[in-house]
Amino acid sequence: MENITHHPLPAVVKQVADSQWQRLTDVWPDMSEQLGVEQEAQLRQMLGLSDFVAEQLCRHPNWIMSLFEGQLASLDRADFSNELNSLLAGASDEEQVKAILRRYRNRQMVRLAWRDFQGYASLNEALLDLSALAEALIIAARDWLYQQMCTQHGTPCDSEGVAQPLMILGMGKLGGRELNFSSDIDLIFTFPEHGETRGGRRALDNQQFFIRMGQHLVNLLHQVTVDGFVYRVDMRLRPYGESGPLVVSFSGLEDYYQEQGRDWERYAMVKARALGPWNAFSDELHDMLRPFVYRRYLDFSAIESLRKMKQLISQEVRRRKLTDNIKLGAGGIREVEFVVQSFQLIRGGREPALRQQSLFAAIDTLYSLGQLEYLAVDELKNSYQLLRRVENLLQAIGDHQTQTLPSSELDWQRLCFAMGMADEAELRSHIDTAMSKIHRYFNDTVGGQDTEEICELWTQPLWNVQDDDDAHSLMEEQSIADRALWPALKSWRETVAKRTIGPRGRDTLDKLMPLLLQEFTHLAAPSKAFTPVSKVLDQILTRTTYLELLFENPGARQQLVSLCLASPWIAQQLAKFPMLLDELIDPSQLYDTTSLDDYPSELRQYLLRVPEDDMEQQMEALRQFKLSQQLKIAAADVTGVLPVMQVSDHLTFLAEAIIEQVIQQAWQQVVARHGVPPHLQGEQMGFAVIGYGKAGGIELGYGSDLDLVFLHDYSREKYPQSSQTNGDRPVDIGHFYLKLAQRVLHLFSTRTTSGELYEVDMRLRPSGASGLLVSEIEYFGRYQQEEAWTWEHQALVRARFLFGDNALAVRFSELRRDVLAMARDHIQLAKEVREMRQKMRNHLLKVEPGYFDLKQSPGGIADIEFIAQYLVLAHTHTHPELATWSDNVRIFETLSELELLPHLSAQHLTQAYCYLRDESHHLTLQQQSGKLPIELVESHTQGVVDIYQQILGGDE
Repeated sequence: MENITHHPLPAVVKQVADSQWQRLTDVWPDMSEQLGVEQEAQLRQMLGLSDFVAEQLCRHPNWIMSLFEGQLASLDRADFSNELNSLLAGASDEEQVKAILRRYRNRQMVRLAWRDFQGYASLNEALLDLSALAEALIIAARDWLYQQMCTQHGTPCDSEGVAQPLMILGMGKLGGRELNFSSDIDLIFTFPEHGETRGGRRALDNQQFFIRMGQHLVNLLHQVTVDGFVYRVDMRLRPYGESGPLVVSFSGLEDYYQEQGRDWERYAMVKARALGPWNAFSDELHDMLRPFVYRRYLDFSAIESLRKMKQLISQEVRRRKLTDNIKLGAGGIREVEFVVQSFQLIRGGREPALRQQSLFAAIDTLYSLGQLEYLAVDELKNSYQLLRRVENLLQAIGDHQTQTLPSSELDWQRLCFAMGMADEAELRSHIDTAMSKIHRYFNDTVGGQDTEEICELWTQPLWNVQDDDDAHSLMEEQSIADRALWPALKSWRETVAKRTIGPRGRDTLDKLMPLLLQEFTHLAAPSKAFTPVSKVLDQILTRTTYLELLFENPGARQQLVSLCLASPWIAQQLAKFPMLLDELIDPSQLYDTTSLDDYPSELRQYLLRVPEDDMEQQMEALRQFKLSQQLKIAAADVTGVLPVMQVSDHLTFLAEAIIEQVIQQAWQQVVARHGVPPHLQGEQMGFAVIGYGKAGGIELGYGSDLDLVFLHDYSREKYPQSSQTNGDRPVDIGHFYLKLAQRVLHLFSTRTTSGELYEVDMRLRPSGASGLLVSEIEYFGRYQQEEAWTWEHQALVRARFLFGDNALAVRFSELRRDVLAMARDHIQLAKEVREMRQKMRNHLLKVEPGYFDLKQSPGGIADIEFIAQYLVLAHTHTHPELATWSDNVRIFETLSELELLPHLSAQHLTQAYCYLRDESHHLTLQQQSGKLPIELVESHTQGVVDIYQQILGGDE
């Protein structure tokens, strides 16, 4: 590569260089005397080209001479490990190690940035150097930590006494030895065999040992100190993501991938590589993973999986409004990876030569196997190398993780100078050409939606026509009798004409509307569908990417029209949150609702798209996931694909998956600030979430809020040795759990561009709004036994453990059963339940004559719930199995089996309850209040009134 030392810097870069030169002179006054003319010129250039290099050299001017004394001209990657081992040999604590690792990292990164900018190394060498440095830092930190922990706790061994190491899988570009300058590192920790430590004061389970070690290792690398960080570490690719253990054994890893491994995890595993010196354990690990990644047969299903993954990335680009992104955009770095890895996944089972992590090596293998033509290899390689060089230089400017082209003239000039280009226009032209070539090969290999040609449609003149008579003639020719369509279309078109859209948006709209109007022509009343669809279009007129999405995807247009016609609620959701339009692209996906057990793993996969430490993006992603999954449930509901009985199941399991992630995120944030309560072991939190009401009864509807109660298991009597957390800012443990609860509520209630996550109601906690936000579990039990009102016991019937440690789940179940099983006077209980029902009705029932309020009218949902609650409270003392369920349907089933409720009564109550809830769902989707004409519901509700009077007495 060409050395650029003799090229003059652009004026805007020279200005920065002069300023940094002065700064460096202040800390190293005799610099000019020690440097030769060429050295001084090169140093000046680097100070102008990279803020990161300038900052580090101003802090450490003593690094400069050693760079010129041979460190720039040559580099032996083996030196990284040797030098680090030597530096760490004398380190006695983790703070020392953090400082050594960070300073070494920064020093070497200055060296590597310099070599890259000044052309001392080719791109391939630069990426290998960055990867070797990262691997050396990770392994040096691991090995130092392993020795320390073995000294403290003994050596982890298998049953035969063989020492067990912590194995680290490097994923992504680290695994492929193609790491970019400021990349995160994706790691998976594992160990060969279970067993326990030997030689320590007390034996520790191997998994516990390695989880502790893993936590310390992440901290050594990830934590930001005065010297910065070593690497941002992302552990979310491990089995079960954030909710899974930090470290699992080889057998645990194998079981997970065999039973639950997803397509995207196969894709990720193509680049997985055991880090550090190769040994028998490395062989064993790779041999174990190979059958999951590479199938014995030609696996063309990989194409469809990759296509869907690329579609998800395109959605993300739209949702995050990413422009000029050379990694994720059309024709970007990721598309080259998809092209190459599609061949690897399809043919790697048959062709061992394709089973390699390096993209460059894999492309060469594809050529030698005849899978890619010479021209394709040449164009893909050259285009990819250009984008990777731009990416590397972009990141080396400020040591920031970015793949977005500059927004400032200064950074464009820096890039152009280093790339040998005259100006931004020339460099952009090269980048655009490279990306268009890549996108062409991506479409040929993996496939994508190509822009549809607009043929001569009759709707094209309808969209453009000005004269009312001409419009009516066009519609009459097509036998469209709806006279309201043209006035609605004309009025909306006039409104749109006044909007500032821009030429690209206007052009896309003019191409889209004839196609969209064609979707209305077969409807009985096109105007009825046009009105809600136009409201969606109003929201995306200035967001051309969404207009293009509808233009390019016939399926999305069809679904937009049919769903807006079927449900005003769905139409409103699409108008409020245009990012949901992405869900309409593939109808087979739209109506394929997530299976109930898969919501947690789907959410974990969804959150992998956003940086773990970017809380704003994480909160937005949670809301987007909820909205998109809710849309899928509603779409399947209104079209009859999803049986109505299952709608609440899906909405409830979705909420539970979100609750789990919210707690995990809140926990990480509070722990980062205050540490953890020291009495907790491993992954324990000592915290639980109890769902009441609809969440507890598995009966959530669209737009339901969450009735929650938070519990913890800490008391000073139980853990006298623990009073404060163990972090940099310790707090009392009770206060820690209060902060955790507050953080959870903040994550739920904060409004982002995608709205609020859920409204959370905490009024069912002990002592209601005046009580503590989070209660100790034994106090909760005493309160329920000694102070709670009957209505609180009624609420407890519908309470269910949603999230938390197993020990807390077991204890909550015991306490709930004990309270429900208290001996009660049936007459007094019936009186109190009846009075509470009447009080609720007086307060909440507001219905016009001739109409029935599905929840509050006599014979409605609330009456059925009160019947179930009364019978549970009355009979659990003698029939403990009544405390098993929190949902009404299974409560009635149990009452019938125990002959505490006649079979026909239980059947009628269940059928009436399901009917009323189904109607409630449908009214929500039609954006109507929960009321129906009495004659429509009487056949169901009169029987409920009769049963209510038989069981609870009084007048309904």
